[in-house]
Amino acid sequence: MAIRLKHLKHWCLGRILAAVAATLLLTAPASEAGAVTGSREQLIPILGVTMGNTPEGTVAYLHLSFEERPDRNGLVMRFMNKPGRFSRMAQTAVEQAVYRVAQHLNLSTDSWTVVLTVPYEGITVYGDSLSAMVALSVAAMANGKFIAPDRVMTGTVRPDGHIGAVTAVPLKVEAAYEAHLHRVIVPEELDISDPDWRTPFLLQVSPVGSVKQAYAALTN
Repeated sequence: MAIRLKHLKHWCLGRILAAVAATLLLTAPASEAGAVTGSREQLIPILGVTMGNTPEGTVAYLHLSFEERPDRNGLVMRFMNKPGRFSRMAQTAVEQAVYRVAQHLNLSTDSWTVVLTVPYEGITVYGDSLSAMVALSVAAMANGKFIAPDRVMTGTVRPDGHIGAVTAVPLKVEAAYEAHLHRVIVPEELDISDPDWRTPFLLQVSPVGSVKQAYAALTN
């Protein structure tokens, strides 16, 4: 299923992204300082499709906070409900993906606290195609890395470590191109409902089949 951003209008997307970019500049020093204490934060892009009679691909950003605690009491996932919120399905998909990515990258989630925020007033994020991007971003933070801001991924994470197909990949790739992102990671497995499409000029589209391939594509 595609990510759907409820009530996100095309005409205001540029204004929203400008505000998010400004926020990223303000939080960057805090992210670098936090890495020393075991807490990290980053705005990560996600690809989605707007709701409406004529769906459009869109790029939005989530605020991701990661902390490695001194205890080993298990993974703590917090999904904030302001300014925007996550649907129950999106929450479940993200939490499952974090566990699965950690397992296939030989990481332990026992001391992780992960907090996710939708920084758009009144917006609800639906679907599961953001789950791989979020989970791999968490894994990168656990390894002391940050995913480059010009890279984004759409896909799910299966229990066996494969990257699952999602819908509306052509719309999402076009949205990434219009947002001036440079690399899009997509599942090798295509959804049968998607039409044939071409890669936009100067945009690198990287099909991946596994968690390890996706992690390498996002972090290298």
